Amino acid sequence: MAHSSNHHSPHSPDGAPGAGHGAHAPHAAGHGAAGASWGAAAKATLHCLTGCAIGEILGMAIGTALMWGNVQTMVLAIVLAFVFGYSFTLFAVRRAGLDFRTAVKVALAADTASIAVMELVDNGIIAVVPGAMDAHVDEGLFWGALLGGLAIAFLITTPVNKWMIGRGKGHAVAHAYH
Repeated sequence: MAHSSNHHSPHSPDGAPGAGHGAHAPHAAGHGAAGASWGAAAKATLHCLTGCAIGEILGMAIGTALMWGNVQTMVLAIVLAFVFGYSFTLFAVRRAGLDFRTAVKVALAADTASIAVMELVDNGIIAVVPGAMDAHVDEGLFWGALLGGLAIAFLITTPVNKWMIGRGKGHAVAHAYH
């Protein structure tokens, strides 16, 4: 794919990522609506799933170990899923040389929709599986509902990421720095 000289500086003069799609045009053109591959979408989703899974598992484990209620445990798990999900992208784009503020903007733009869909699906499944919210970390139901929910969330989030990448959004924003 040919890149213009502005490919490594996809910012508007104020430093906001993605402002005025002109800076993303070379990158987004390679991921046009028909050109966004399922492989790229699956890779972006797996990247997101890794951070979400770490946060989700850690939050559920902490909440159940501390014998918190279902709502408090789920809130902690969701917050940690977002924190870990964003942190993977944040660290990657910081390594690419972005300042912290710009890196945060890129991580938010790259991962918010993906993490939100993943968390909605995953936690929705955990909430509707009978007994899953009351299961403990040493029970198969706990792990089955949690990991099954994450697997289904991956399957539902991948087409969302494909659609977003095809429009130069989502993970395509962070990909400009790889």
